[in-house]
Amino acid sequence: MIISQRTFIITGGASGLGAATTRYLHQLNANVVIFDLSVESGEEMVKELGSERTLFLETDITNEDSVKKALEKTIEKFKQIHGVVNCAGIAVSIKTISPRGLFPLDVFSKVLAVNLVGTFNVIRLVADIIHKQSPTESGEKGVFIMTASCAATEGQQGQTAYSASKAGIVGMTLPMAREFAALNMRVMTISPGIFATPMVEALPEKAIKAIESSIPFPSRLGQPIEFAKLVETIITNPYLNGEVIRLDGAVRLAKL
Repeated sequence: MIISQRTFIITGGASGLGAATTRYLHQLNANVVIFDLSVESGEEMVKELGSERTLFLETDITNEDSVKKALEKTIEKFKQIHGVVNCAGIAVSIKTISPRGLFPLDVFSKVLAVNLVGTFNVIRLVADIIHKQSPTESGEKGVFIMTASCAATEGQQGQTAYSASKAGIVGMTLPMAREFAALNMRVMTISPGIFATPMVEALPEKAIKAIESSIPFPSRLGQPIEFAKLVETIITNPYLNGEVIRLDGAVRLAKL
């Protein structure tokens, strides 16, 4: 699929990997729609990129009505949608049983609700719009990209909820791709390693160096633009479908 003049929704598109993707797709002449709960960050992004090809919509991806209203405004401005990059997510580090007590069930449920259910909610609602559109020049109608994590298979202590949510995304990839094939739509997942996002960069320098030393090559944190460039590759290569791509410098999460 050609990116230029197409419309892509980026969930969590106002920060971290999502923000890098928003900026990069906009640079490639796409229309970008940011679904995010951070109004300040979303509005700053629109100010930075300009409102002609950028739209920010305060959206709770776990809420069906919130997403539907956001999609109505997206169609109102750009008329069509050609894909979604799902970057919205949350992470917690809590052991199932510890001296502090049991893992709060409501926290576990929230992590799954945002990372897994929210991703599915956005995809199903957008897919219902895209499959009614005419195919693009490559014969496809749309592409959906989900964000998992290397923690989906190598979660560390305290990552039970996060790992479960990301493993769910990995598990959705192939069956959803098989379902969407008949509708001329593709589904792919990126499984990032440890990236230079605000959450990681806030760690002490010693901790960052320890993390970098565990990454085989290149021995550094991943850069958000590298994630965004993989998004570009997936969108523009129509034969990529139903697969999970690790983007992690060959890291394997070690036991802490």
